[in-house]
Formats: sequence, C-alpha cells, structure tokens
Amino acid sequence: MNPTLHVPEHLHLPDKQHRDILGLRSVAVFEAVKGILVLAVGFGVWHYRHRDIDEFVDRVIAFFHLNPEGHLSNIFSKAAAHMTEKTLVLVAIGAVIYSLIRFAEAYGLWRARAWAEWFALISGTIYVPFEIRALMHHPNLIKWGILVINILIVLYMAHLRMEAARARKQRGPVAAD
Repeated sequence: MNPTLHVPEHLHLPDKQHRDILGLRSVAVFEAVKGILVLAVGFGVWHYRHRDIDEFVDRVIAFFHLNPEGHLSNIFSKAAAHMTEKTLVLVAIGAVIYSLIRFAEAYGLWRARAWAEWFALISGTIYVPFEIRALMHHPNLIKWGILVINILIVLYMAHLRMEAARARKQRGPVAAD
C-alpha cells in the first residue's frame, strides 16, 4: 500500500501567487521587526522612568553604534534633557501603541489580507516625505536605505492593489444575493 503524501496547499500555488505570498511575508517580517524594535525602546524608556535618562541615552547610542558627537546622538541627548517622568510614560505608551499597529499590519500581511496591503501602502506613502526631508538635512547611508526600502514596499503594495482591482474587473460585477 502506498500512502498518499499530503502536500500543503501553498505549494500548489502558481509561481506568481507564490512570489506574492513570499513578498507579503517578507514585508510582514519587516513590519514585525520594526514593532519589536520600537517595543524594546519603549520598555527601555519605561524601565528608566525612575532612573537617569542620560544613562539610557548613552546605552541606546552605544547599542546602535552611533557617533556620540553625531547629529542623531545630539537629538537623543536634547530630548533626554527635556524628559520628565510623565513624558517618559507617554513615550512608552506611544511605543506600545505603535508596536501593536505594526504587529496587526504584519499579521494582516502574513495572512494576505487586502486591508493590510492598503494600510501598508498608505502608511508607507505617508512616511516618504518625512524620510526625504530627513535625508535632505542630514544624508547618510541608513536614511537612504530606509527610504529605498520604504519606496519599494509602497510600490509593491500599489502593484498588488492594482492587480487585485484588475482581477475584480475581469471577473465582472458580482450578483447581489
């Protein structure tokens, strides 16, 4: 007797659909990583709410291997100088909310949900002008990389949404039940 081997359904997808799933899952992982990083910073801020914030800033600068005399380090230091316990709590809460949004987006993209594609397209598009502005004021390789990745994600999501619209148009109007 020769038992039938069960092949997962995703392996039966045409090449194009398989590539789309791979692309969506890659973006999902990217969004989840962003959520994890912001959540880690949020927990770090929360942890230091009763401590010396300058020590926290020094650790963040060291962790990301930033130039202690550089522009980004100065931004962190200036922000730390104006931090109160209340603002640290607000930053931590903001980090949790941002992370939850990124995790929801990552889940939706992983599951190939149209709402998540739209969300990634819109949120990515909103970031582009800010990234360009930051690049114009202080260009560096990291900012270029972030901008390029974001533009690629926006273009990919726009492509997926246009393909979905074309597919709906080809199927014709759906009869109401």
